[in-house]
Amino acid sequence: QVQTVESGGDSVHPGGSVRISCTASDYYAIGWFRQAPGKEREGISCLDLTTGDTYYTDSVKGRFTSTRDNVKKTVYLEMTGLRPDDTAVYYCVTDSWRDGSKCRASGHWGQGTQITVSS
Repeated sequence: QVQTVESGGDSVHPGGSVRISCTASDYYAIGWFRQAPGKEREGISCLDLTTGDTYYTDSVKGRFTSTRDNVKKTVYLEMTGLRPDDTAVYYCVTDSWRDGSKCRASGHWGQGTQITVSS
């Protein structure tokens, strides 16, 4: 059974940085989604099956980086240059992939972790 566990939620000032992590036995294609208050869940990082690289949506490209520790079966999302509109609950999910300009997922979801960016 796959269990997806997240950690690392925080409150930060604009321009700050936070790293969150996700551990799962089926960790290879973990993607990251977020849901801001009153908005739909948005995929922000996932696996590009064509290239094997990590795909990032325009809203986070250049600021967020997803890395993988194969020994710990953990994926990290390093978030820098945080802005108030990055405030959301962040979720990891297994079996996630790029579909055009979007990320899709069909696996197990983490419980979510709150990131709040405010001055």
